[in-house]
Amino acid sequence: MKNKILLGLTVGILLLSACGLSPEQAASATAALWTPTATETLTATPTLTFTPTLTLTPTITLTPTETQTPTITPTPTFAFPTVMVNAQAHCRYGPSTAYLHAADLYPGDTGSVRGRFQNSQWLHVKFDKLSYFCWVAPSVVEVVGDITTLNYASVNLPGPSTLYKPPQNVRATRSDVLVTITWDMVNMTEDDDRGYFLELYVCQGGRYLWFTAALPSKTETSYTVKDEAGCALPSSGQLYAVEKHGYTRPVIIDWP
Repeated sequence: MKNKILLGLTVGILLLSACGLSPEQAASATAALWTPTATETLTATPTLTFTPTLTLTPTITLTPTETQTPTITPTPTFAFPTVMVNAQAHCRYGPSTAYLHAADLYPGDTGSVRGRFQNSQWLHVKFDKLSYFCWVAPSVVEVVGDITTLNYASVNLPGPSTLYKPPQNVRATRSDVLVTITWDMVNMTEDDDRGYFLELYVCQGGRYLWFTAALPSKTETSYTVKDEAGCALPSSGQLYAVEKHGYTRPVIIDWP
């Protein structure tokens, strides 16, 4: 390579001399030919290579939670008083003898007392031989247990009748302490006829009394009751017609 350069320079000098240049001019031109030209040197720029770092995910070990086994505390079962029938009697749909017959009772029949009535001593009983409840007088049963622990039960009469309408034109008139209630006859068949039923609240001797009355025939269309002054609560009443399947809707008596 160097020889080629020297040869080129020699040729150049000879050419310059041939052109009539002085030795000094030729030397200057030769020097110009010797001025090196900078050659660009490429510098490699290193490329960064990222080596991924392995990140370990910790394995979570679950600690089992201890499950408490609940302790079941048994709820005490209420012991209803029991009864045994001591004489042949009727079980009725309400707490007095004025209500319709619901079942025949015989000595030895047993059951449990489920309630009592607020205005009488009668008991609401589920007899073992029956699929329904009925009311019985305490005088015809032997009771084992405390009746006073029982709630008061309401009276649910069978009906209302779909065959007959309630009594119409119901009136009440007063003569001193006597109140007479009258109404029009309900025309029931002889087979269905069970008369009428009255549920009344009246004042007698300064006491506010609940009592019931049953009239066995459809032709009996009046009833008189004693009702005095002196009670804090007002007297009142309602009237039903009664057929063998149950009761009509009640009619509220407009009390005088």
